Amino acid sequence: MNPATTATTTAATAPRSAAISAIGLRKSYGDKVVLDGIDLRIPEGTVFALLGPNGAGKTTTVEILSTLITADEGEARIAGHDVTADGDSVRRQIGVTGQFAAVDGLLTAEENLLLMADLHHLGKHEGRRRAAELLERFELAEAARKNVATFSGGMRRKLDLAMTLVGSPRIIFLDEPTTGLDPRSRRVMWELIRGLVKDQGVTIFLTTQYLEEADQLADRIGVLDHGKLVAEGTADELKRRIPGGHVRLQFADETHLATAADLFGVATRDDESLTLQIPSDGTLTNLRAILDVLDSTGVQAESLTVHTPDLDDVFLTLTGRQNAPATTSAASQKESNR
Repeated sequence: MNPATTATTTAATAPRSAAISAIGLRKSYGDKVVLDGIDLRIPEGTVFALLGPNGAGKTTTVEILSTLITADEGEARIAGHDVTADGDSVRRQIGVTGQFAAVDGLLTAEENLLLMADLHHLGKHEGRRRAAELLERFELAEAARKNVATFSGGMRRKLDLAMTLVGSPRIIFLDEPTTGLDPRSRRVMWELIRGLVKDQGVTIFLTTQYLEEADQLADRIGVLDHGKLVAEGTADELKRRIPGGHVRLQFADETHLATAADLFGVATRDDESLTLQIPSDGTLTNLRAILDVLDSTGVQAESLTVHTPDLDDVFLTLTGRQNAPATTSAASQKESNR
């Protein structure tokens, strides 16, 4: 094999460096244990979403990793820097956007960005260049000289994220970034977040109350409950861990339905709808096995639908909660007790 090809292949398959890592993080407030020993490894240029009910410890995790508070035990590194011993270096690498837009309503959008540029010690010319670039990217150029108090919720959240980017951070913590936004504004924010990762290689650590948001954005998802990381994986991996997946077959008549029902003893039959529900993990191998059984006996189905558990099912099963993190109505609730 050509040495150049070998080098390229090795580089392509090598694991990415960790942008964020943590081992055994613990934090208590009095007798209340908020974090009970969590481990994390988040590769560069990826989106990691942390899900959990109110009080699970999501915000506390963000605060520790962004150097706002210290852990009682354990260690964490951001871009290779220890969050406790080398906090200044960590802060130069990160940006943080909290649950509520931290913008000054008495200033214009441009003035808010220029203020951040001053805080990052950018020169006057560079600060104005950076502000203009971000206003354009976030489609706020036309409103640049309007007071932020007149902005909609979606515009304020966009400006808040733009302010986070003034210092060109490589790692961004987004603590429930779309809280309270309407569906259209939420999707605009999603596209902005995707662009940061795809175009600039930024690493995103996202906490969210929107299960769909995690499903849409995250490369990997962690589920936090009572201070413990009870599960971690891709959305598909987490869904496969939960029972309830099935293949639904519909037949043209009762004869074909009855024949198929005899072939799959564990299936659930519905004579009224002429359907058969067969337990399935949703994998291609499992689906092919079902189709092979039908083909071997000449039984034909009119339609086939694959049903897999969603993140609501994952959340309910892993946390034992009666209600998943709100997909709409309770999204504005701030996490209580950290």
